[in-house]
Amino acid sequence: MVLSLVNLCAREVVSDHSLSHSWLKWVPRELYGPLLEAAFTSYRPLAVGELVQRWPQRTLRVGGRRKPGQPAPNRLCIQALLLAVVRGLSTQGFALQLLDLCGMQGDEGGMEDSMGGWSLTVALCTMVVQARASSHKRQKREVGERERKRFSALERESDLKRERGKWKKEEPSERQAAERKEPRGEDGESVGLCCLRSEEELAKGVRRRMEIERKAETSEAAVDGSKKETADKDVSDDVLLHVRANLFVNARSWERARVALSTQGPLKLQCRHLRIEEISVSSIRTLLDLLPDRGLLGIDVRYSNLGVAGLAELLPLLSAFPTLSSLRLQYCNLDFGRDRYGQEEALRNLSVGLAKLEGLQRLSLTALRLPGQLRVLLSSLPRPLEILELPYLSLNPADLAYLSSSHHAASLQQLDLSENHLDVTTLPSVRRLLSQASGSLQHLSLSGCGLTDSLLGLLLPSLQGCWALKSLALALNPLSMDSLLDLVRTAVRMPSLHRLLYPNPLEDYQPGLPDMPSSAQLLDWPLDESFQISMTSSQLTQVLMENGRSDLFLTCDLLNYDKDLVS
Repeated sequence: MVLSLVNLCAREVVSDHSLSHSWLKWVPRELYGPLLEAAFTSYRPLAVGELVQRWPQRTLRVGGRRKPGQPAPNRLCIQALLLAVVRGLSTQGFALQLLDLCGMQGDEGGMEDSMGGWSLTVALCTMVVQARASSHKRQKREVGERERKRFSALERESDLKRERGKWKKEEPSERQAAERKEPRGEDGESVGLCCLRSEEELAKGVRRRMEIERKAETSEAAVDGSKKETADKDVSDDVLLHVRANLFVNARSWERARVALSTQGPLKLQCRHLRIEEISVSSIRTLLDLLPDRGLLGIDVRYSNLGVAGLAELLPLLSAFPTLSSLRLQYCNLDFGRDRYGQEEALRNLSVGLAKLEGLQRLSLTALRLPGQLRVLLSSLPRPLEILELPYLSLNPADLAYLSSSHHAASLQQLDLSENHLDVTTLPSVRRLLSQASGSLQHLSLSGCGLTDSLLGLLLPSLQGCWALKSLALALNPLSMDSLLDLVRTAVRMPSLHRLLYPNPLEDYQPGLPDMPSSAQLLDWPLDESFQISMTSSQLTQVLMENGRSDLFLTCDLLNYDKDLVS
């Protein structure tokens, strides 16, 4: 990765934190981004904290798609970022109003010192609680300072009244002497005394009015003070910073997530994609009730014992989120393979619940075992799906026949039919489905579908007709070396295809492999001791070079296939 001059200079600037006081106050707004990126890349948490606490813009987005060779954000740098946000909320002039961390989280951290989605969710929840506590402390200090000033004003007013009372007292002897010396008028009253009394009465009237006005001002100040305290309290309760993130919640972090989402304070947590594992339906309901109606884009429920009744209860709750576009249900203990009482009613409830998800574009149903029920579930969706993932769904010929003629076929961009057995009865439906989706389909997975040499030969023309296809996965299928060569020869004639996941040929396994091995057997069966991965790879790579397709990336299944997907 070639660095620009700005990036090189930014790395040099953040390399020595002891000099930060000399350059931070002179940094222009447009250089904060490169400096923060350099601080993350160079693992400088102190520089990250300084830059975030002085961030001059209203929005800060961290993470996202990394460039080749760019490392994942360091754990210490992320912690420094979150701590700087909490500190910045208590300072004057903190400009940041939106912190977007949606691009930072994955399932797990890529390195030992990086932070995965689960750890980052816990850190974010802790940050929300800390921001609320800091706001309370600051509010108490402000209220105490106002009370101190008010009491000081009252004491000064009391001292002024005492001084005024002493000034009003006069000596009797001085008043009598003044009366004897003063000339008297026709009524016998002293002229000076009359003037003095008129002046005293005028002064008393003025003082009386001033006293009334002062009391009125004091009462108004008290009322204004109480109103200001209430207003300050309301302001402190208002949200000063919104934090956007993808939340990963399981049974251990559920309570922290619940507290953070229900906390009212200067920092508000917004969830874009919610991933849930090993949580009951009631706990999921509690989390969904705490989320705002708008903003949730996707929900992923995994390894939760929902059952049919739980899923029927969950789906109506999702209709409250109009922006929801992705729903993934994986290993949720649904099994319609057996005839049970109330099964048809449960299916109707599921269909009605899915019909209410008007913005749904992605649907993933993994290992739910719904043979023959695909029409009931998908026909109720109001708009065509763009991404459909149906691995381990035990699809039968009726399901594939419906899918090939449904309103979803022509709009599919990504299709996953892994671990659904294909044979001569289902292959015509698959070919018709590929024909319908030939102009839109970009990613296709047929891994572990039991494709033999003959089935693949019938399928290759349909695959070649998918002119928009970018990636193709055919891992863990019992194919010979000759079929793999035919597959690669077809792939090089597909200009948009850039990635091909192919299986190990049957010739590379040790003797004793069954005639029709399953994907689990192919995954666990030992390879021949004389087998070299480079042998198969070199033959396939030679086909690429002969056809000038160096941009097509070939990958072997045993190196990249996820064993957890094979039951």
